[in-house]
Amino acid sequence: MSTVSPDGPAIDLRGLVKDFAVGLRGVKLRAVDDLCLRVPAGQVFGLLGPNGSGKSTTIKIILGLLEATAGECRVFGVPSTQVEARVDVGYLPESPYFYRHLSGRELVRFYARICGLGGATLSARVAEVINWVGLTAAADRLVGTYSKGMLQRIGLAQALVHDPRLVILDEPTAGVDPVGSAAISELILQLKARGKTVLITSHLLTQIEDICDRVAILDRGRLILEGAVRDLVGGAERQALIVEKLSAQELEELRTWLGSRGRTLEAVEQPRARLDQIFLDRVGRSESTNREGGA
Repeated sequence: MSTVSPDGPAIDLRGLVKDFAVGLRGVKLRAVDDLCLRVPAGQVFGLLGPNGSGKSTTIKIILGLLEATAGECRVFGVPSTQVEARVDVGYLPESPYFYRHLSGRELVRFYARICGLGGATLSARVAEVINWVGLTAAADRLVGTYSKGMLQRIGLAQALVHDPRLVILDEPTAGVDPVGSAAISELILQLKARGKTVLITSHLLTQIEDICDRVAILDRGRLILEGAVRDLVGGAERQALIVEKLSAQELEELRTWLGSRGRTLEAVEQPRARLDQIFLDRVGRSESTNREGGA
C-alpha cells in the first residue's frame, strides 16, 4: 500500500510524453505531448477529448500498461511503473471482454481472487459489490445473457471488488440506454460519497457536467483546458430568472426598468424541459408501475 499523504493528488502527471514508432522507418507519432495534470483525491474527474486526443494512452500509462517516453506519472505518490501503484486502482475499460460462460458472481469472484482476496472475505465482498451495482437477482445468470447496461454494471463490480481508492472508467455508458446511463451516473456519485476518486472518460458531455467536479480537455495529446465544472459553465457574468409568462406591455415595462439601472434584457426565451429528463421521468414511472403491478 502507498504511504503517501492523504492530502496529495490521486494522480500526478508531470511533463508526460508518449511517442509511438510508426512504420518500418520508425517515424515518431506523439500521442501525449508534455501533459501536466493533477487529479485531486476524492473527486470525480472527467478526461475529455475527441478520438485520437491521447485519452486512452494517458489512461494506459496511469495503469502501468504503457511506459512513458518522458515525464512522470504517480498514483497516490507511487510511480505508475511500480506494481504497488496498481494496488489501489480499479479499472473498467470501454469495451470489456468477459468470459460469457461464467455467471456474474463467478466473474466477480474470479477477479477478486486475482486481486488477492480469499476465504470468507472474498465471498462477502463479492456479494456486497454485486448487490451495490443492483445485480443480485441476476448474479447467477451467465454473463453471455446480460444486456449492455448489465455488462457495464458487472464490470463496475469487478473494478470495485478489492475496494480501490481510485476507479478509472473508460466510456462506462457507451452503448447503454438512458435509464442504464442514469443508474451508472448515480453509482459514480455514490463512489464519490464513499471517498473514492473517479477518473472518467465520456463523449456524453451532459453526463460529465452533471457528475464531475473537474474536467480536463485534451486535443492531439496536449492539455487545452482544465478546471472546475462550476467555473467553466457557471456563467458568472449573467443570471437567468424564470417567471410566469409576461404580456408585451409588461416586457416593455421590464426593459424600461432595467434600462433605468444601466441593465439590458438580452433575451426572452421559453424554457424547455431537457429531453433526457422527460425520457427518464416517463420510462422510470412506467417501469415503477410495472413492478408494482407484478408485470
